[in-house]
Formats: sequence, structure tokens, C-alpha cells
Amino acid sequence: MTMKSSTRQVDGVTIVDLSGRITLGEGSVVLRDTVRDLLSKGHKKILLNLGDVNYIDSSGIGELVSAYTTCKNQGGELKLLNLTKKVHDLLQITKLYTVFDVKEDEAAAVKSFSK
Repeated sequence: MTMKSSTRQVDGVTIVDLSGRITLGEGSVVLRDTVRDLLSKGHKKILLNLGDVNYIDSSGIGELVSAYTTCKNQGGELKLLNLTKKVHDLLQITKLYTVFDVKEDEAAAVKSFSK
């Protein structure tokens, strides 16, 4: 199953809807390219909707951390939305749940970005 991503704008926040698997190879490349492309266009508020992501491997986790760091270094914010139980548990186990700002509700997540 390949990874798909689509972006949309809500109140100045770019929401990236991801579906599929974030794994070594295509999945992590899609994530990396999407985030870099958004930052290069000046989109600094990025919300990754992971509601349809059913699997993330260690490479995918690394890519999420890299995207977060890249975003922060450029003065942006990156948050996660709609984690599946599998992905939520994975972030808990790796202690990354405390690093990422994780939201359950899209409207609340959009409002949580600094103006």
C-alpha cells in the first residue's frame, strides 16, 4: 500500500491528510518532501492528520522527528492529529508522545497554533 498525502488550508494552517504506511522508502519520502515543500512556500503552521495512517516503522518515526525539527528550526510549528491506537501506542513507547503536540480534534488543533 502506498502512502498518499493531500493538503488543505484552514485558517492559515496547512493540514496534511496522510493515508497509508509511513515506512522506509516511499512513505517517509512522501512525508519529507511534503513538509519541505510546504516550508519552502512559507507555510509554517503544519498539522499532520494521521487518521488514515495504519502503520509507521522506525524510519517513519525518524521522518516525523526530522519533519518536526526542520519545521521548528525554520520558526514553524508542526502538530499531529487523529492518531490511530497503533500510532499513539508507538509514540508512547518511544517517549515521543511528549515531544509532539498531539491533538484529537481538528478545529481545536487549528486554533492551538499561535497567531
